Amino acid sequence: MSSETKVYETSEFQDEFISQTIQEVSEILEERGYNAINQIVGYLMSGDPGYISSHKEARNKIMKFDRTKILEVLVKKFLK
Repeated sequence: MSSETKVYETSEFQDEFISQTIQEVSEILEERGYNAINQIVGYLMSGDPGYISSHKEARNKIMKFDRTKILEVLVKKFLK
């Protein structure tokens, strides 16, 4: 066990929360029979929330975050 204090950036927590939310929204879309990737990309490109189903509050969940921030998180994950 380490006795050193770990410092976390708040952005790390926000990035993880966004990542979890995108995963959850993806699962909800697939549950409804949608192609989750196409729907999420459509939303991110256009800003039209109609791409995201309101089923299980998926639309409200994804709209809590700025689309630019969502894209930033996705690119960070891809480049890791």
